[in-house]
Amino acid sequence: MRFLDDQPGSAARNWLLSGAVWMSTGVLFGLLAAIEMAAPDFLGGYRALVFGRLRPSHFNTIIFGFLSMSLIGAGLHYVPHLCATRLYSDKLANAAMWLWNLVVLSGIVTFLLGYTSAHEYGEYIWPIDILAVITLLLLAYVVFRTIARREEPLIYVSIWYFGAALLWTAVTWAFMGGTGARYGLNDAVWTWFFGHNIFGLWVTPLALAVAYYVIPREARTPLYSHTLSLIAFWALITFYSHTGTHHLLQAPVPAWQKVIASIDSVMLLISVYAFCANVWLTLRGRLWRVEQSIALKFVFAGTIWFFIVSTQGSAQSLMGLQRLTHFTNWTVGHAHIGLLGFAGFIASGAIYGILPQVTGKPIYSAALANFQYWLMLLGTGGFAIVLTIAGLVQGSAWLNGEALYRVLPELGVYMVARAVLGTFVVVAAEIQLWNVTLTLLGRGPKREPLEPAISLFDQQLVEGQEPEGA
Repeated sequence: MRFLDDQPGSAARNWLLSGAVWMSTGVLFGLLAAIEMAAPDFLGGYRALVFGRLRPSHFNTIIFGFLSMSLIGAGLHYVPHLCATRLYSDKLANAAMWLWNLVVLSGIVTFLLGYTSAHEYGEYIWPIDILAVITLLLLAYVVFRTIARREEPLIYVSIWYFGAALLWTAVTWAFMGGTGARYGLNDAVWTWFFGHNIFGLWVTPLALAVAYYVIPREARTPLYSHTLSLIAFWALITFYSHTGTHHLLQAPVPAWQKVIASIDSVMLLISVYAFCANVWLTLRGRLWRVEQSIALKFVFAGTIWFFIVSTQGSAQSLMGLQRLTHFTNWTVGHAHIGLLGFAGFIASGAIYGILPQVTGKPIYSAALANFQYWLMLLGTGGFAIVLTIAGLVQGSAWLNGEALYRVLPELGVYMVARAVLGTFVVVAAEIQLWNVTLTLLGRGPKREPLEPAISLFDQQLVEGQEPEGA
């Protein structure tokens, strides 16, 4: 592999491979952090491995390593396919890949050394922030130049989501990243503006874009409704950007900000339910394909997790429920459902669905991929149950006036269960990396080469035609 390969599909391949590598790394940090929650002296108090440094290393590596790189890699494949043209420059996209890997690696090193900007989901220090914004702008340049030279006049909804995610996040990061601490509530409001939008206007649109591409393609049927897809898109853009303040309902933030954040958090269900109805109705009469396709199985599960986490998120943005759940393990479980359940399943589906299209090589082992699926399902489902129960124990105790020192011992069994469940996810991640590596080495079953660059099906998908041979 050349450092700046310009071969068609090389950028998508390298981004997908990087995503698999960072998943295997990020979950190891998560497991160590989970063990420390159950056994605080497990690592002997070594400074670089205290919980306060492991936690940002874990979730930043998962968000910006595994999820971002896998979902961007998918986008660098489906954008040119749906535009019926080549990617504008695989060389520039590969340059962006190396820069983004440097962002993630530098983040891990600085976190373990104790350097952080101390903003939720925005812990990177300012030099890393600058590098991230440059990389996003470079990616946006490649993507929009590709769109500008398209042969297909219609722009499919996956491209809408991918392009919007790049532009919105570049602008948000440029305003927020590396600015250091502000004063009081201004710092809190800006922190959650950035942190919430990283999930809602970066990870979410990237993942939904993949779902809109993979589900119709693997089901061999057109998307149910292009109109519904655009309703969901504009509802997401309209209502999401200012919902972060619902994390501050119990702080002295101006009442009008709280009201707007809570109302729009509920209004986001328009986007969520429109998306879910659209992709699930696309599978109407074709659910049998879910069992046949590894990629479809992962992505379909991700859409179910999306329905769950979004409904839960809108509910817990209301003060009545938040009095019970906020500042407890409920919100930790919510984050795992969103990042590992919704986005994580779709990212793994992107790897398994798009890597063979990029390389022309079948996945090394469908059995291993299926095993990974069940490990992730057990781990994520277990996280959701265990952490939700732990959060309700905490919230109920505090509402009834229990002292903190009396509540903590009650959580021990849940923290042990969390660490055990974390081993399932770690094994799943290592299986994925093994599967991806052997696929790239051509160790999979010998078959005819898979589809080359621009497929007829992709054009039919955009135009909403019934695909040939469906």
